[in-house]
Amino acid sequence: MKNQEKLILNRTDFHKLCALVGAIDSGSAELLEEELGRASVVADGQLPADVVAMNSKVGFKDLDTAALTVVTLVYPHEAKIEEHKISVLAPVGSALIGLRVGQVIDWPLPGGKKKRLQVTSVS
Repeated sequence: MKNQEKLILNRTDFHKLCALVGAIDSGSAELLEEELGRASVVADGQLPADVVAMNSKVGFKDLDTAALTVVTLVYPHEAKIEEHKISVLAPVGSALIGLRVGQVIDWPLPGGKKKRLQVTSVS
């Protein structure tokens, strides 16, 4: 899926995520790899405060249903849905990484469905 929104990642997250997608053979990893390919990488400590990074608490709105959700974006081994910790390899996680508050992304889901998400907060 082609998305035109610009992504920003700090150097550490970028390198860890590249290693992660290189070690996993899945459709989710391929989508994340596409996102990494269009990201601007900044030095650690230079990431703007309103950009979704690893371990960020992220608020987002599903623009199709108006549902608001808040999750923490984590690596796969840290994911715990009951604690609202979602993996960066989950479809929503891959969609959110690197976006700024206010940005919108169209993201494919399993079964051919798509989600249109907007980042509403980052902390």
